[in-house]
Amino acid sequence: MRITLLAGGIGAARFLRGLLADSPDAEVTVIGNTGDDLTLYGLRVSPDLDTVMYTLGGGNDEAKGWGRAEETWNALAEIQAYDATASWFGLGDRDIGTHLVRTAMLDDGHTLSEVTATLTARWNLPVRLVPMTDHRVETHVTVEDPDAPEGRRRLHFQEYWVRHHASLPVIDIEVEGIAESTPAPGVLEAISGADLILLPPSNPVVSIGPILAVPGVRDAVLASPAPVVGLSPIVGGAPVRGMADKLLPAIGVDTSAAGVALHFGARSSGGILDAWLVDERDADAVPRIEEAGIAARAVPLMMTDVPAVAEMARVALDLAEAVRR
Repeated sequence: MRITLLAGGIGAARFLRGLLADSPDAEVTVIGNTGDDLTLYGLRVSPDLDTVMYTLGGGNDEAKGWGRAEETWNALAEIQAYDATASWFGLGDRDIGTHLVRTAMLDDGHTLSEVTATLTARWNLPVRLVPMTDHRVETHVTVEDPDAPEGRRRLHFQEYWVRHHASLPVIDIEVEGIAESTPAPGVLEAISGADLILLPPSNPVVSIGPILAVPGVRDAVLASPAPVVGLSPIVGGAPVRGMADKLLPAIGVDTSAAGVALHFGARSSGGILDAWLVDERDADAVPRIEEAGIAARAVPLMMTDVPAVAEMARVALDLAEAVRR
């Protein structure tokens, strides 16, 4: 089976481990979000790509869910000693090695796809990881700030999330450069050639949203013969992890399992979903989702361990077969 995922970082990486445990023989392609990418200290950082790479390669810090295991922080301590303004973003020494290689290759004229292939080769990943685009795109948020001109200011998403802990009210969200971008090599082929397309639990606004916004990607999903099945990142009216509840209202979407499903919409009416899994505590949302033309099922969605996630993946595959018929 050929399975293609549109993926963010931590939630997607953890889901992938369960999917691979359930379907070890599947040919899996992960289309990774690069809207979170940023440049710090002259280094190009791809947080979501790296989280998937480290997690599936066995080098992830399991306690934090991101960054390298057995990390040290000597370089960051030196940066902070110089009182550098961007020291709010924690780049560990091992992690910096990855960003040095990425930046050097990009500066030498390699594409992000080529760089990602080089980096992932070291980790012997059981999936093919490709960026959504080779173009440089970055997500920015406009937030309320009474001390700024006109009472607002614009921040890179990472500064909003990491430095300010998503505490500032969001007015607008923009993925800079997305309109001029094109799908990276292999992206459209992975979608059109898939037997199943999955949306793992990822932020619908700043993880899945930017991937679908790359010109041509959404149309490819709509045209694909493969069932499209998503798993809700919202459980009991709140995100399992992250700040989706801070961002969804800014785009007019209710912070609920049903709200996100209806935001993506049914393929039968121009959306992208054939099926949607919600957590058991959101079982009362199933009728509303199904009325919109999306098959729905309520199952445990907390990723407590790999066996639990494998069961989530199994239900997603079973639901895909049901809607395929």
